[in-house]
Amino acid sequence: MLKNWVRPARPEKEEVKQRLKTARDRLEALELEVKAAGLPVLVLVEGWGAAGKGSMIGRIIQCLDPRFFTVTSMQAPTPEERRYPFLHRYMAAAPEAGKFAFLDSGWMDQVVTERLQGDLSERDYAQRLQSVLRFERQLTDNRYLVLKLFLHIGKNEQKKRLDALEADPDTAWRVSKRDRWQNKHYEKCLDAFDDYMQATNLPGAPWYVIDGDDKKWSEVQMLEILCSAIDTARQNAALAVPLRQNTFALCPMPPLRQVALDKSLTEEEYDERRKALQKRLGALHNRLFRKRVPVVIVYEGWDAAGKGGNIKRVTAALDPRGYQVHPIASPEPHEKARHYLWRFWTRLPKTGHIAIFDRSWYGRVMVERIEGFCTENDWQRAYNEINEFEDELTAWGAVIVKFWVQIDKDTQLARFTDRQNTPEKRWKITDEDWRNREKWDAYETAVDEMLQKTSTRSAPWHILPSNDKKYARVKALEIIVETLERALDER
Repeated sequence: MLKNWVRPARPEKEEVKQRLKTARDRLEALELEVKAAGLPVLVLVEGWGAAGKGSMIGRIIQCLDPRFFTVTSMQAPTPEERRYPFLHRYMAAAPEAGKFAFLDSGWMDQVVTERLQGDLSERDYAQRLQSVLRFERQLTDNRYLVLKLFLHIGKNEQKKRLDALEADPDTAWRVSKRDRWQNKHYEKCLDAFDDYMQATNLPGAPWYVIDGDDKKWSEVQMLEILCSAIDTARQNAALAVPLRQNTFALCPMPPLRQVALDKSLTEEEYDERRKALQKRLGALHNRLFRKRVPVVIVYEGWDAAGKGGNIKRVTAALDPRGYQVHPIASPEPHEKARHYLWRFWTRLPKTGHIAIFDRSWYGRVMVERIEGFCTENDWQRAYNEINEFEDELTAWGAVIVKFWVQIDKDTQLARFTDRQNTPEKRWKITDEDWRNREKWDAYETAVDEMLQKTSTRSAPWHILPSNDKKYARVKALEIIVETLERALDER
């Protein structure tokens, strides 16, 4: 792309001036339409050192209401940021519906820089490209406008600008060793940029190369592309998104109706096995921290199935400094205004820590599906998106353990009734629980499909028979311990 790029003819000054005014007025008007349509706009500004990325963003945002945009300068990741998945900080920067987010450099800059520095093997680089392609496609499939701009200048122009910056004591700090290295190895960097851009030039998120030699002309190009992209995104808003074929190896799962629920333990068996397993889990937690292995444990299941009590027996064995339990309820307004996976990306554990989710991203294909909180196209597409999300986590090094806590309808009714009739337990039962119970068959159909389509080899589902809570608690501990021991031994 860059190597074959043909510099566009620059108009005369008067034409640039007129087009600049028109484009600024147009963006100012479009901002209201973006807000009304709930369109999230993510603008990634990449380019050469000293190409003017920051100043260009500064000029563009003058057209916008500062309440409706953010600007983030993405520097090299800190040691703390490196303890999270590569995409973690970029998903965190995604804008709310109806708002703009501008990134001064981003995932392209990080990937290409780490490749040039030798921090990424060719295999790691290929994995990063796959992550980027998924990330951008998932954003655009979920109605984000992702606009990718590359500010392009020649080697001599870059050197001229770096020299000018360095000659002024007030701007010398802006010239880094990396900028000088980039200029010295311009052709090598050009090849790397070109390779990356060709690999990530998606139909829904194409690359736009901006002639960066003149500031006003650069601004005209960027503004006109942004306005045109917003118009196109608004026209595409009502179109259905194509469903993707599953490419993940799946583990066969039985229908819930076939799961035997007559398993139980005596009090003595329960105490003996629970204590032994908790002791092993406590020791494993230390090994996880030492080896910097992140763990994600997901609990889904029927209301009153015993998820909370099960989680309590797991956390009793863990160092409280090294885990966090996330009770997932209805999304808050700022969460609902973003990609449905955003609130889970931002709750991931760092390396060596454990995150336990009491309900999770699977709400997309259960509650949101049944209650009509998303379209059929949305929840049908989510199976593959969730598999990709979990694949990102396992590629990062996370161990994922997923539980469906299963009870029968009569057991649920008995537990609901007990909660209703016991004052200290009454807070656990709500009108929504009773309403959900009336939709048992619809939920069972949805759960069966979820288990069939998202039980992958790297993140399989485990069904916990929980008519007897003691059995379910011990079984969960047993699965967690064995999974972690196997993962640690493999590393």
